[in-house]
Amino acid sequence: MSNWPPRQGMPDFEQAVQPFLQFVERFGRRRIVIGALAAVALLWLASGLYVVGPGERAVVLLFGRVVGQSESGLGYRLPAPFQQHRIVDIASVRRAEIGFRAERSGSRSVPGEALMLTGDENIVDVQLFVQYLVRDPVKFLFGARDPERALHSATEVALRAAVGQNTIDYTMTDGRVEVQDRVKTQLQELLDLYGTGLHVTEARLLVVDPPKEVKEAFHDVVRAWEDRERLIKEAEGYAEGVIPKARGEAVQMLQAAEAYKEQRVIRARGDADRFLRVLGEYRKAQAVTRDRLYLEMIDRVLPKTRTVVVDGRTDGGGVVPLLPLRDFFPGQTTPQATRPAPAPATGGR
Repeated sequence: MSNWPPRQGMPDFEQAVQPFLQFVERFGRRRIVIGALAAVALLWLASGLYVVGPGERAVVLLFGRVVGQSESGLGYRLPAPFQQHRIVDIASVRRAEIGFRAERSGSRSVPGEALMLTGDENIVDVQLFVQYLVRDPVKFLFGARDPERALHSATEVALRAAVGQNTIDYTMTDGRVEVQDRVKTQLQELLDLYGTGLHVTEARLLVVDPPKEVKEAFHDVVRAWEDRERLIKEAEGYAEGVIPKARGEAVQMLQAAEAYKEQRVIRARGDADRFLRVLGEYRKAQAVTRDRLYLEMIDRVLPKTRTVVVDGRTDGGGVVPLLPLRDFFPGQTTPQATRPAPAPATGGR
């Protein structure tokens, strides 16, 4: 060949590998082979190290069979092909959507999943989302072929069963919470039956509406139902406010009547005791007591009477047989004492 022997200034292959050959001759081929094998073995053994992050769990397999689990941190297993490990996130809350798909621009309805038949043979548009966790990593990896797809199918089955047992009005109004609870319970039973290792934390209805063609009419019915319930609650609240007030007033009247009764009884007893004391004094000195009572009564009565002076010396033919003294005392209705009027003159001297 024209390129052989090599040109001047270009080292050949032997010159390039000469340092390596010298190294081999110095340490010996056997030592180098053993060192290389030891390095390979060390790297092979080091491949068994693995790290489990927070909220994760590692499942260790020995020839495909589960032999243990490890928590977060640094772990070690036998290198492949003896042992392997699978890491599962058990802390993250996962989500499944039924009847819609969330997108960046909003949500997109999926009529094939959303439209369902109710117990009264009406069609309703239902959208549900489910939140769940991985409770058993082993079952999640090996219990079912596709656990999350199985959860989606089981959720749709449980939702259709719950909606199909109720009427459309009940599902749209008072039955929402009941439908959610029933879906959650039945879905968890199906997931346990399928061995998915998943745990449902929440199932919530986002939309429960009739089809678009009759949506407004159904909303009018719902609003009327809500107004009816609101009026009933207001009436019950008014009754709860009036009845205790009436009961309080009744109790107050009863207490006032009892107080009046006690007052009258005490007053009657006092009058009776006073009368008995007067009677006792009267029996001790009847004449004196009678005169004293007479004078006390006269003293109380006479100042309130009208005083009239009648001239008894006339035979009725006089001009003033009766003298009204009240007219002579303006501003004094009950004069204490008056002098008798002089007799009219009968003739001159």
